Amino acid sequence: MKIFISADMEGASGITSTKQCSPKETTEYERGRKFLTGDVNAAVRGAIAAGADEVLVNDSHGPMTNILIEDLAEGARLISGSNKPLLQMQGLEPGFDAVFFVAYHAREGTGEGLLNHTIMGSVVQELRCNGESVGETAINAGIAGAMGVPVVLLTGDREVAREAQCRLPGIETVTVKDSFDRHASNCIPPSRTRGMIEDGARRALAHLGEVKPLEVELPVVFEIAFRSTASAAMACLFPSVKPVDARTVEIVDGDYLAAFKKLWGALILGRSAMGGVLES
Repeated sequence: MKIFISADMEGASGITSTKQCSPKETTEYERGRKFLTGDVNAAVRGAIAAGADEVLVNDSHGPMTNILIEDLAEGARLISGSNKPLLQMQGLEPGFDAVFFVAYHAREGTGEGLLNHTIMGSVVQELRCNGESVGETAINAGIAGAMGVPVVLLTGDREVAREAQCRLPGIETVTVKDSFDRHASNCIPPSRTRGMIEDGARRALAHLGEVKPLEVELPVVFEIAFRSTASAAMACLFPSVKPVDARTVEIVDGDYLAAFKKLWGALILGRSAMGGVLES
């Protein structure tokens, strides 16, 4: 059994601050890396206990070099580094049996979601798929679904758990903290959440087959509402990206993976344009 783990960071046990998620903040960031690695290891242990013989972990936050490979649980492999065509789902292929989302966070605009944002918080005001506001959970589940792989486990705060349950009926969720503001959570200590995550992974795989891969209606329509008009204008340099209004662009494609790659490219270009693409 082959399991793929996409590991973000904001939803890890004990994390409540951007300082714990940013390499620019040495002391707190190093604590955050340990929190994240511990949650990932718990998911790996649960997967192996449930019969997995291959576990691939994709470091999926920020620079994507957060997980401490020297402390990674035996039996797992790690994809590390940021230049990834499939971003948080890099490494997933048809033939995997299931996907875990570990340490995920709620979409941009979720009032009580800790550190809520969608992909690039400084760039994206809202991201819509077929007219509905979506976050990384739904977007990445769509990638998995396009490959015929179900997402069976998610860990994070209560808000992202609700988001996952609405999108993916039957998914196993492990709530490690109960957020009540973008910058505050009521946290369960890691000494307890590790066992919760391990048990959740075992339960998710024990019921493998009950959660179906997410099927996104095609052709898929992605809309990006940028924070800056400059981002929207420059994203339209790609012929497949069309303007909707001064801040919003649209991508339409009959293939979900192709649409996602166009979306990702538009976000990269949009971010580079925020301060002027030729500014030093």
